[in-house]
Amino acid sequence: MKKLFFLPALFLTACALGQKNLVRYVDPFIGTGGHGHTFPGATMPFGMVQLSPDNGTQGWDWCSGYHYSDSVLAGFSHTHLSGTGIGDLCDISVMPLTNAVADTVVYRDKYSHQNEQAFPGYYQVFLQQSGINAELTASRRVGVHRYTFPASEKSMIKIDLGFAINWDKATECQLRQVSPTRFVGYRKSTGWAKKQVVYFALDISKPVNDLVLIADKKKAGSSTATAQDVKAFLQFSTREKEQIILKVGLSFASVEGAVASLKETDGKTFDVVQKEATASWEKELSKVVVTSKDESFLRTFYTAFYHTCMAPFTFSDATGSYTGADGKVHQSATPVYSVHSLWDTFRGANPLNTVFQTERVPHIIQSYLSFYKQHGLLPVWDLYFNETNTMTGYHAVPVIADAILKGIKGFDYNLAYEAMKASAMQNIRATDYYRQFGFVPQDKHGWSVTMTLEYAYDDWCIAQVAKKLGKQDEYEMFTTRSLSYRKLFDPRTGFFRAKNKNGKWVEPFDPYYSEHGFEGMYIEGTAWQHTFFVPHAVEDYARLLGGKDKLLEKLDTLFTTTSQMRGENVSSDISGLIGQYAHGNEPSHHIAYMYTALGQPHKAAERCWQVMTTLYSDKPDGLAGNEDCGQMSAWYVWSALGMYPMNASSGRYLFGTPMVDKATIKLPNGKSFSIEVKRASAGSKYIQSVQLNGKTIPVKDITHQQLMQGGKLQFVLTDKPQ
Repeated sequence: MKKLFFLPALFLTACALGQKNLVRYVDPFIGTGGHGHTFPGATMPFGMVQLSPDNGTQGWDWCSGYHYSDSVLAGFSHTHLSGTGIGDLCDISVMPLTNAVADTVVYRDKYSHQNEQAFPGYYQVFLQQSGINAELTASRRVGVHRYTFPASEKSMIKIDLGFAINWDKATECQLRQVSPTRFVGYRKSTGWAKKQVVYFALDISKPVNDLVLIADKKKAGSSTATAQDVKAFLQFSTREKEQIILKVGLSFASVEGAVASLKETDGKTFDVVQKEATASWEKELSKVVVTSKDESFLRTFYTAFYHTCMAPFTFSDATGSYTGADGKVHQSATPVYSVHSLWDTFRGANPLNTVFQTERVPHIIQSYLSFYKQHGLLPVWDLYFNETNTMTGYHAVPVIADAILKGIKGFDYNLAYEAMKASAMQNIRATDYYRQFGFVPQDKHGWSVTMTLEYAYDDWCIAQVAKKLGKQDEYEMFTTRSLSYRKLFDPRTGFFRAKNKNGKWVEPFDPYYSEHGFEGMYIEGTAWQHTFFVPHAVEDYARLLGGKDKLLEKLDTLFTTTSQMRGENVSSDISGLIGQYAHGNEPSHHIAYMYTALGQPHKAAERCWQVMTTLYSDKPDGLAGNEDCGQMSAWYVWSALGMYPMNASSGRYLFGTPMVDKATIKLPNGKSFSIEVKRASAGSKYIQSVQLNGKTIPVKDITHQQLMQGGKLQFVLTDKPQ
């Protein structure tokens, strides 16, 4: 797209110096259209601050605060969710204005994509009505704004602590002026997470002439306002093209922590902070150097890799403090992370972290264990250390199991195992019914089929850890529980179906029926999408169906049957359909790789190639469904490299088909693992042969240990199935 504003000089300098400059392949607008729900603003890898524009529009497609279809902006806030289906956060909203009146009106300014741009660590937009050019960047815990004003006697910056999207709502806010250039305060709110609090400290580069505070729609008469809704207007005059800098430090523990966070940017100009942010992204992206003649593919790949580094985000402040799951302030010597969309990310994004974020994985798991010690259970979907209890399963378990089974150190294995068992033995989320009946009865709890299948998988993960730790009795118990899926298999229909507590099937049954809500038998899907979730026991599942050929036949039908669904409330999350395969939602992500597990990798290659080339692109609507904190993109990163963890905690990466020409992965031990691809023609997708370090291996998989030892994986691709 044509842009009227040039890239910052520091960004261009990197290009001129001949550096790899992989950041040029990242387009933060990918996923901001369609149902991707990503945001385009500035952040650091896994950073506390996500400084991004908000349209101020309510609705599902504005869960990140921004959607590419919009044309007005309400402000720039400092916290955002990347690609979820939940509208929350957007804390501490800031909006520059000219010739406005300090009142309770929610201002909107028009903008055009022609005058908007973004790359890692930087966002810019021109506000048409005010004539202000807005630029954003960030350090780990500080959002930095640069506003270029026109000449005006009535310039101002509005701080809107009551600003909210969708069901988020401020409950108490405070803003206090402590000097002509410093303001501090907090925003308490409720929404998806019931008890949220964000503390902030804001420095402005120019003393304000006047401060107008509005508390619950009434003007406050002092330098401090505390109310449910607080708006502050920082007023001053500006010369033509005068630049005003704001630095906003955050903490989830105290104002003092937010002030401490500001020290990250002490003495640094906007350009220096932006250069450091972009350099941090370049370092992150350079962990995998990909070669391809297709620039569109490179943009799609590196933007996907970028999206895998947006969550979880740093939750502990510059002093190591954070508010825990018990509502108390805690101290940690190591970074604490929050925002774990575990129903999504356990499948591919968390295993990807074991390769590219090996040093960060122990801190993420320590965060789970801190949550456990404060809450009594591992997190299901934590936001600001609030348990939202969103989605099914107890999927911190496979993430922890994956790390233990791969031998990743840096956390207490025995405490982790204790926490895993606590989640498996809890009496909420239908786990008591699961243990009592050996499955979740539909007349006891909705989503019963999905719950049973996912609990069975999580129990398999616990069993593997029990075995590794020498707990034989518990290994046997959890192994038995991991077979619970058998109780819901109906040999007559060939599907996993819901039963009531009396053991009778729920009638009528329609594998194309979708019921969005808490009463459905399958969460966000049909029987078709969920009936393949037995990644830990594919051979046993095949036996239930009548043999491997029957399972292969069912897989074929999944991709070729009608995409039509029935029901009065079909789930909007079911998207990216190929037959009844729904790539826009996570339960389908492992399915194509089941072909490889069953000895037909050529069919895996066909379907993976189809998904990569038709359901991903470098356009704003380039994601088939919600990004979901990195999982949608993690699938692409894995698959473009030619493999995927079909069973997320198995430590085995099954082959599909590589899109790269070459890739070099920089490993944390200083070694590298290269992938080289030889194609018979440009469109070749079938694996003819594979060599690992010069030795031919079966066209099936490699292990995590083989990858992390470094070496060379060579694919030879052909045009015809092998």
